[in-house]
Amino acid sequence: MNREEIEGILPHRPPMLLIDDCELVDGHAVGHTHVTGDEFFLQGHFPGNPVVPGVILCEMLAQNCCVLLAQGGAAKDATPYYTSLDKVRFKHPVRPGDTVELTCEITRSHGMFHFAHGVAKVGQDICCVADMSFALVPQKD
Repeated sequence: MNREEIEGILPHRPPMLLIDDCELVDGHAVGHTHVTGDEFFLQGHFPGNPVVPGVILCEMLAQNCCVLLAQGGAAKDATPYYTSLDKVRFKHPVRPGDTVELTCEITRSHGMFHFAHGVAKVGQDICCVADMSFALVPQKD
């Protein structure tokens, strides 16, 4: 799905919509983000040596997971909220010009809580891994 279709699923909007495309493959969400160098989060991080902040990589993974939750129907009429980040590891920097591949899977669900594992890669280099959880909070009218 393209960015317009993703906007039909996620509540995020630019500049906080951080994934460019996403598709479902064998129960996984596989998304991509191309880092141009013009992103707000690179301003000042770091001058002369821009690196995507780790928290932004985690947000990219979370948005990719939420596309997967929505496609499974779990997020209908609900807003996904991050409830935890565990076992987060940053292994390789992401820089302007890189295309980040995001792969996420839901590992278990319990009521409104959903648990996931995600990996962000540039080429063959693993940049970030994380276990995450989300609460799907019903939308109020």
